Amino acid sequence: MKWLYELMYRYPFISIPWDVGPREELVSLVESGRAKPCRAIDLGSGTASNVIYLAQHGFEATGMDFASSAITKARQKAEAAGLKAEFIVDDLTDLQNVTGTFDFLVDDGVWDALHTKSRDLYVRSVLTITHPGSRFFLSRWEWALSWWERLLLSPLSHFGTILEAGEIERRFGEYFEIERIFHETNPRHGLISIMAGKQKPHVSAVYLMTRKEEQLL
Repeated sequence: MKWLYELMYRYPFISIPWDVGPREELVSLVESGRAKPCRAIDLGSGTASNVIYLAQHGFEATGMDFASSAITKARQKAEAAGLKAEFIVDDLTDLQNVTGTFDFLVDDGVWDALHTKSRDLYVRSVLTITHPGSRFFLSRWEWALSWWERLLLSPLSHFGTILEAGEIERRFGEYFEIERIFHETNPRHGLISIMAGKQKPHVSAVYLMTRKEEQLL
């Protein structure tokens, strides 16, 4: 999958549907004061829309992506905006270059692209870069899959699976206090509508999690 993202970010004539500016719910958190300037990292930052927004609002912002072409574009955008931000090429399932812990983490759609095994590794990585009190903003698709959607998605599980309600709690609940800050149920945004191009893939659930006191790994 990495090669596909490298190509998409490398060539300007390829449209990237998720590259649409900072996440609306993230903006609301910052503007309401619920997310205050601190050391922050965007996990899978793409061309840095969220990173640039956070840097503009006083955060010590870092962007991380496994696609080097995305990081190249991100650095160019930050420089053009006259902003100071750090950008790192790394893999969320096997962190090698990200060091230290962060006060605020952002995942704007990366989780949905991971298959089950990679999600297990992802959770372990998140635990290594958070500390008690770290807050974690995670946005993703979420709806109850019908039987035919399950059947259709099964062969595609290597490319990620759409989350159903409850998985975030099952995977992160031991380590984080979990608050779902946004949820939308809209059957028009089901799998067929998205695959047919009638609806843009959209995030229908957003979570804000707070790391609990230290747990033994």
